[in-house]
Amino acid sequence: MTWRNWGRSQRAEPSEVHVAEGIDDVRRALERVRERGGTVRPVGSCHSFSAVARPDDAHVRIDGLRGLESVDVEARRATVLAGTTVRELSALLAEHGLALDCLGDIDAQTIAGAISTGTHGTGLRHRSIGASVVAATLVTADGELLRVSETERPELLPAVRLGLGVLGVLVDVTVQAVPAFALEAIESTVRLDVVLDEWMHLNERTDHFELYWFAATRLAATKSNTRVAGPLAPRPTVARFLDERVLTDYGHRALLSIGHAVPPTAPALNELAARLMPRGRFVEPSHDVFTSPRRVRFRELEYGVPVEAVPEALREIDRALRRVDLVPTFPFEVRAIAADDAHLSTANGRATGYIAAHRWWREDPRPLFDLVEPILLAHDGRPHWGKLHSLRAPQLAERVPGFAAFLAARDELDPERLFSSAWTRRVLGD
Repeated sequence: MTWRNWGRSQRAEPSEVHVAEGIDDVRRALERVRERGGTVRPVGSCHSFSAVARPDDAHVRIDGLRGLESVDVEARRATVLAGTTVRELSALLAEHGLALDCLGDIDAQTIAGAISTGTHGTGLRHRSIGASVVAATLVTADGELLRVSETERPELLPAVRLGLGVLGVLVDVTVQAVPAFALEAIESTVRLDVVLDEWMHLNERTDHFELYWFAATRLAATKSNTRVAGPLAPRPTVARFLDERVLTDYGHRALLSIGHAVPPTAPALNELAARLMPRGRFVEPSHDVFTSPRRVRFRELEYGVPVEAVPEALREIDRALRRVDLVPTFPFEVRAIAADDAHLSTANGRATGYIAAHRWWREDPRPLFDLVEPILLAHDGRPHWGKLHSLRAPQLAERVPGFAAFLAARDELDPERLFSSAWTRRVLGD
């Protein structure tokens, strides 16, 4: 059976595929692989662009572990099985008047996959999804059930909050939620230089701010989301269909196809795309505003840099693209989040701005990524674990403050490297 990830940047031929619908299934799968001296990688919904889930040997699928195990409305905490998707978790929390504090723009990932790779949204006063994890249960390499929480092995929480699937197989996760809230979304298209000049101010005054920039244009499409109690003012059904299906899906796919077939048209196509980006105001439940459907496949590189470095880094990318006359027909996405304490987090110990470069999956991303990556590295960048990058363990050890502490946790929980792969050896070492 051939395995492929969503972005079609990874593929493998697993020797075995174990489908887990309970803890005992996970234990049996690990025991089988361990007894024959093999290796295994856990896999969820396959939305990572990097090879984090790609196996050298066996796969264990956790997407059968789904559903709400318990909820404490007063404490605003919920425990869900690890294969529950972020979309499903948001719906389950909403039934109890709760929500996750901040989400990324895709909600198809399993909650285990989202926290294991460092999935984040935007909001300078808000943290990544993994930072909301207050407890988790893993099946470790030796088949033992390990509970990690604020009172049980608490020293392991900063490792488990972004564990790359090398500490064990997550089977349930407890998240700290917040009261359900709505977001007032204001979408507009403005001059890029104005946004970059006001970057810090915009993030400080807005709960959740992000921008999209199409190369070779001087325009930025911005999304400013403010937390409100209500009342709701949802997008009309027709307007939402036009935005999400006609423009974002069919329209963008058509522009990408033209740009790929006739590269000289890319600047004009990007100008058109920037001007067609949604504009207006609406108020909807938070999980409906944070996330958007993604039907056009792409590959992505993303780095976190000190938040104040974003404007100059993006300007350097602009100048570099113009020098080599490279015009990707997929926008750059720029966001910011608060610092957290996960050992491997791109935001460990610092407020972080993110710059993400994308390339349509039918195009070779290397020319773009090879140009962008050195610029972001020069601004003290740290790569997103679920996205494509070129760094190896020695380079990551220099950039990620908790790298050594994470390796110590890994040495304790998986000394024989049951959960290893070519990718884990590259980014974590032997």
